[in-house]
Amino acid sequence: MANPLAAASAYAHVARLADPTAALGRSAAAAGAPTSGGEGSFATMLKDAIGSVQEAGQKADTQTRAAVNGKANMVDVVTAVSETEVVIDAVVAVRDKVIAAYEEIMRMQI
Repeated sequence: MANPLAAASAYAHVARLADPTAALGRSAAAAGAPTSGGEGSFATMLKDAIGSVQEAGQKADTQTRAAVNGKANMVDVVTAVSETEVVIDAVVAVRDKVIAAYEEIMRMQI
C-alpha cells in the first residue's frame, strides 16, 4: 500500500507533467507552443488527462482524510480510490500505446 509521502511525491510529479514549463517560470504560450485555432491539440488533450488524474487523486485523498476524521463514509472512500485507479490505468494504457507507436515509427525504413 502506498504511503502518504509516496502519494504526495506522485501528485507533485503529475503536476509537473501537466505544465512542464512551470519549472522554467513561463507558460506554454510564452514558450512558443503552437496554438490550434480552437481545436484541441494532442498536448491539450494530454494535459487535460493528466489534470483529471491529479483531480481524482486529490479527491481520493480528501475522502480518505475525511474518513480518518470520522466525517466520511467508507463507500465514498473506496469509490474515490477506485475511480483514481481507473483513471491512472487509462492514462498508463494511452502512454503505452504512444510509446509503441513511437517505437514502430523508429523501426520504419527511410
